Amino acid sequence: MALKSTICKAALRIANVDRHHYQDHALTLARHPSETDERMMLRILAFALHADDALQFGRGIGTDDEPDLWQKDLTGVIELWIDVGQPDERLLRKACGRARQVFIYSYGGHDAGKWWQRAGARIERAENLTVHHVVPATCKALASLAARNMELQCTIQDGHAWMASDDVSFAVELVALKTAASVR
Repeated sequence: MALKSTICKAALRIANVDRHHYQDHALTLARHPSETDERMMLRILAFALHADDALQFGRGIGTDDEPDLWQKDLTGVIELWIDVGQPDERLLRKACGRARQVFIYSYGGHDAGKWWQRAGARIERAENLTVHHVVPATCKALASLAARNMELQCTIQDGHAWMASDDVSFAVELVALKTAASVR
């Protein structure tokens, strides 16, 4: 018998001074049985960093034709494609061809470095691709916030982000591995 996804809910309050986005979001996430706390919380972080009324979660792990999050315009054109982890460079090239902007948030310490060494050279010409590595301390702090019902705050100012709950707050540390050269 297959295990079912766990439904997690997050009340996320975002204050993005850089983009003038101040809003509360009620997020419902289907957490796949094989998904870790760390990965689920990275999806929430990615949502917070790119928050928009049109931003939606994809169908989840095991769906190659959809990202973890995406945003489409009213005609169905993919404006924003966001993946968490270390996607295959073939899938990255496909995403870069389908979306105006592609963001990858890699994690996993040493493994992420090896992934980028392998994949980076093959996809460096993708002008609409931005890749950030989430440092292990941030991943660990995010995972500590995971629960079935969460109340979280994210503040973004001058390119820096902070996540918080009632009990803890911390700076989000991202390392830019590749920045998009242009947006189509």
